[in-house]
Amino acid sequence: MSKTVLLITFCLCYLTFQAQSKDSVTVNFKLLFDHKPMEMNQSYVTVNNDTVTISAFKCYVSDVAVQYADQTVYKEKNSYHLLDSENPNSMQVRLPKIKEKAISKVIFNIGIDSLTNTSGALSGDLDPTKGMYWAWQSGYINLKIEGQSPSCKTRKQQFQFHLGGYLPPYNALRRKVIPVTITDDNTINIGMDLAIFLAEVNLSITPTVMTPGKTAMELVDISTKMFYSE
Repeated sequence: MSKTVLLITFCLCYLTFQAQSKDSVTVNFKLLFDHKPMEMNQSYVTVNNDTVTISAFKCYVSDVAVQYADQTVYKEKNSYHLLDSENPNSMQVRLPKIKEKAISKVIFNIGIDSLTNTSGALSGDLDPTKGMYWAWQSGYINLKIEGQSPSCKTRKQQFQFHLGGYLPPYNALRRKVIPVTITDDNTINIGMDLAIFLAEVNLSITPTVMTPGKTAMELVDISTKMFYSE
């Protein structure tokens, strides 16, 4: 292939990318600790003076939508995304953008709805091999946080929070509405700050929650505070 053909191909690809960028917005979910980028397996200190290291983070966001300044809403179809700390690409959700309208809010569910939970094991981000599916009785794990802390009186000082459930009274699905601004490169940054979550968890008393129930619902409510416009 000649240099001229390669140059033309590159230019076409670049122009296509630029056009797509103008017609879309990327919702960028950022894993944070105390408002700063968080690194896995690094030590951090919570406001409770617990030294913690996070080894795993996974979270489902679903029914992602954007609300425009004129109150109209765009809702993504078949909207299920698994945010996984081991897969940086999973932290970005691209949505169409109407250039004549200003986006004012991002709306999404934290977790998986009851209808999807009762549909059985599915594919894609909902595939059970992703490690976020208990069984048909309990359904999907909405949020998973794992790590270690000397404050935990458990084997290897581990803490494990697998939060989910869809059957009343322990329905773990939560709706989040976040006012946002868009950067010059059409990106909306949503922080997920684990320091906020761990600030309200007593690791010496509650180091492990692995099933739906009252404690899981309390932690689910706390987890919604982690998400904010960054």
